[in-house]
Amino acid sequence: MAMGLLGLGGHVPPVVINNAQVAEWTGVDENWIVERTGILERRYREPGTTTSDLALHAAREALAARPGSENRLGLIIVATSTPDQPQPATGVVLQNKLGLSDIPAFDVNAVCSGFLYALAVADSMLSARLARQGSDCALVVGTDIYSSLMNRTDRRTVSLFGDGAGAVLLGPVPEGYGVLGWRLAAHGEYRDLVEVPAGGTRMAVDARAREAGEHLFRMKGREVRDYALGILPKVVGEALDQSGIRLEDVDRFILHQANTRLVEACIQELGVDPDRVPLTAPHFGNTAAASIPLTLRAEHERRPFRRGERLVLAGVGGGMTAGAVVVRWY
Repeated sequence: MAMGLLGLGGHVPPVVINNAQVAEWTGVDENWIVERTGILERRYREPGTTTSDLALHAAREALAARPGSENRLGLIIVATSTPDQPQPATGVVLQNKLGLSDIPAFDVNAVCSGFLYALAVADSMLSARLARQGSDCALVVGTDIYSSLMNRTDRRTVSLFGDGAGAVLLGPVPEGYGVLGWRLAAHGEYRDLVEVPAGGTRMAVDARAREAGEHLFRMKGREVRDYALGILPKVVGEALDQSGIRLEDVDRFILHQANTRLVEACIQELGVDPDRVPLTAPHFGNTAAASIPLTLRAEHERRPFRRGERLVLAGVGGGMTAGAVVVRWY
């Protein structure tokens, strides 16, 4: 049974953080931000808003695309690295807010690759009929609030990240459509390239950790860029090989919006036409696990996907992790 994208949803909070605000926090010139990142603004949550709150907006929109789909849901997966709380999973919080008791719900954390990992898990479980008996759809959500992790004096990271959520409703489509193949990868030897050191069992968030800023997000930007440019063509190529589709036959590439400049570099590395690669980073920044589904939804709104279009969803994340999913739109 083939599984395709039946509905899309996306949400960003209303608070706009422009480059003037980031410049005030960091002391860096606004032109430096644009030149280095290509990001003009990003969105931050309002006080009291949780990761599951953002997810709820995106999830409702994705479900609304197919009225009655709630009755067919067999699975809810939330991809996030900024959960509402350490436990329970944000997935069960979202399940409760949707009023969908009994449906299996859990989280996946592969940082910015999380949505791709969650989509591959959902596709596998539905195809193998491992979701709730008698149900044939899954809700897959990517949602993150990175404003809660930012060191606002670090120009290299606070200029990049924003908050948001994106969701897809995955369900049965005719053979030859839907998810055609995927490839996931992880390289734990590079786990220190992207991290929040404190907050788990390795390091408590105590006074010392807070003083050292170890409860905040850290990233080695140059090394992350090198990893992305090396691994992305590999996972995309392997996913395409599995799907039996050539790179030149892909209609649109939905790439993780790490920042505009890195997306542009990935386009060049892949050797594809920039017109086939939509950008949301200039206005949303890097929304982590929300980035790919949010961009998918924005692009569908801008120029609706046509039946038979071939899409590649791809990106990298902390861990380091990477993934690519090939979809034929139905």
